[in-house]
Amino acid sequence: MRSLRAIWILFVFVLVTLVLMPWQESAVRYHKFLVKLFGLRVRVIGEPLRDRGVLIVANHTSYFDILVFSSIAPVSFVAKSEVKTWPFFSTLARLQETVYVERARRAKTGEARDEIRERLLGGDTLVLFPEGTSSDGNQVLHFKSALMGAAETMLGDDASGKPIPVPVQPVSVAYVGLYGIPMGREYRPLFAWYGDMDLVPHLWEAVKTGPIDVVIEYHTPTTAEAVGGRKGLAAAAEAIVRRGQSRALAGQPRAHKVEDEPELVEEAA
Repeated sequence: MRSLRAIWILFVFVLVTLVLMPWQESAVRYHKFLVKLFGLRVRVIGEPLRDRGVLIVANHTSYFDILVFSSIAPVSFVAKSEVKTWPFFSTLARLQETVYVERARRAKTGEARDEIRERLLGGDTLVLFPEGTSSDGNQVLHFKSALMGAAETMLGDDASGKPIPVPVQPVSVAYVGLYGIPMGREYRPLFAWYGDMDLVPHLWEAVKTGPIDVVIEYHTPTTAEAVGGRKGLAAAAEAIVRRGQSRALAGQPRAHKVEDEPELVEEAA
């Protein structure tokens, strides 16, 4: 029965995606449908910042992260250049106006940083995974600061002529439950895609395994200016995201309170 369920889910996914492909780059409803189709039960804490260019920095666990973020608000992603070579998924990434990064070439990383900056100035919301890779979902890896330099710019001036810095919003994502039961760390790799795992076999097993519960928490936005530049920004965001993920994995996600976050930002600065 699990295999039949997986076949049905993947068939509907491909069919609906092919039909709606011309519009999927901005269709939050399309991604909401996919979230339900794949059995992702998402709890959202906090609010995404809207109506201006925003750089979201988050931990990265799974390809399901893409669906979760895209089902909440219109976003584009910063992804490794290898995604351009993936059949089918590369087309979806292109339609969602993904920014590609060749991390092995320093000059290309600089070009990607400049593209991110231009997109932010244009009012886009971009999701950056500063770990540079995905994890097993039980921890947050070290946040790299190279692309954080894109946030060291201004969106313009406010009514009083004061420069407006690019807002950076840390977001933590945690896969916490399976069939409504708390998920132990031994089951999380069924959904976490990392290391040298092959995409298609892993996706097949993940879909077969069943509905999962996801907690995504939007934390208080900050700026590079507030924490002394890109390195301080990476350190502050990492601390906030790690605390949010740890709280969710422990089964203690809370109503959005941010009294602890300024302290983490101040420590990083």
